[in-house]
Amino acid sequence: MASAAEQMAANLSWGQLGRATELRQRIWFTLGLLIIYRLGTYIPVPGIDGSALRSFMEQAQSGIGGILSMFTGGALGRMGVFALGIMPYISASIIVQLMTSMVPSLEQLKKEGEQGRKKINQYTRYGTVLLALFQAYGIAVSLEAGGMAQNPGLFFQASVIITLVGGTMFLMWLGEQITSRGIGNGISLIIYVGILAEIPGSLAQFLAQGRSGAVSTPVVLGIIVLVAVVMTFVVFMERALRKIRIQYPRRQVGMKVYDGQSSHLPLKVNPAGVIPAIFASSLLLLPVTISTFSGNETGPVMSTILAYFGPGQPLYLLFFAAMIVFFTYFYTQNVSFKSDDVADNLKNQGGFIPGIRPGKRTQEYLDYVVNRVLVIGSIYLTAVCLMPEMVRGWFSVPFYFGGTSLLIVVSVTMDTINQVQSHLLAHQYEALIEKSQLRGKRKPGETKPRRLPARR
Repeated sequence: MASAAEQMAANLSWGQLGRATELRQRIWFTLGLLIIYRLGTYIPVPGIDGSALRSFMEQAQSGIGGILSMFTGGALGRMGVFALGIMPYISASIIVQLMTSMVPSLEQLKKEGEQGRKKINQYTRYGTVLLALFQAYGIAVSLEAGGMAQNPGLFFQASVIITLVGGTMFLMWLGEQITSRGIGNGISLIIYVGILAEIPGSLAQFLAQGRSGAVSTPVVLGIIVLVAVVMTFVVFMERALRKIRIQYPRRQVGMKVYDGQSSHLPLKVNPAGVIPAIFASSLLLLPVTISTFSGNETGPVMSTILAYFGPGQPLYLLFFAAMIVFFTYFYTQNVSFKSDDVADNLKNQGGFIPGIRPGKRTQEYLDYVVNRVLVIGSIYLTAVCLMPEMVRGWFSVPFYFGGTSLLIVVSVTMDTINQVQSHLLAHQYEALIEKSQLRGKRKPGETKPRRLPARR
């Protein structure tokens, strides 16, 4: 039988959005900041030769250019002030999380509560600045080497570095504001909007190729059906859970004795999210990135690497799959689900898994369950990421259709909808409290109950 909270959640209607004033304000605030982000992608970096840049991006669009342009919302192709996007912050966050799980001093800092979290966030910002400086310098040098700078020199490099680093830091601030005062995760929404902004143009180009005969009609229809099937599969797998039963013993508080309760520890099939795919694709695209921004002036070693590990090659797909599996296990066990911490928390709270002794035995059982679940999770993640790569190679799809971007779009959509529903559910609870009789005793001479202030 469903609980009262589950019944209320099932009866939620989007018509209640009109009565949730605070939620509407959060949504409008989020949309406003996302519009500012989209406008910033059209503000160009000073000193760029527009015609040379367009010619270069047309040549690189099928490879690294198309991938990076997708994640930056087209800002890289236009060389806007947000050309670096939010990826330096994402990379710094992942690096700091990995270091937190491996460096004892940082791990102790993480356990210090709010103060430790602020310190870790500060380290993440420092890492973002360093990564953004490194990438901005590489882009500035590449622009000069490619003949895309109107006045090459130290002043041009400084202007490009300052503009790009400032744009990344501004995006980081926008993301934090959306998270705290808007709806959803700000950093994820920025990437999400950037990907969605590039889909209509790429889709129109793909359909135009179908009308011209460059791509056959069955292939066009097959790609559309494949995208729908993959999105449905991703939604199903992202909502799939392995529930581990947790039992809490009977306890006495004062003179009252409370019976033992049971609950479940939810374990996602893919606890690592899209992090393994981002890590694996970043490492594999490194040779292609170096080749692209060096003007294709590569030596024999780099040429051999590109011949065997270029996008779509068999070895590329094999190593892509192997690294996704590796990073899925590594990130889950070291960051997203640390079985020793979970076992210690259960032991401190008096909970235990039926038939398993608390402590070391619980940790071993959790490791056993997580490793078995990750077999399915890593296979699912590998299939979603490799299928678009193989489709692009076999059918020569003229736009970038990636599993990582598809995972991000589906995951962020589900997370944002869940947060909106949580706000609506909280608003419904407040409305019930207002109508209830739990408003305290009336004052002498008071004819009507006092109206409690409600958070809208």
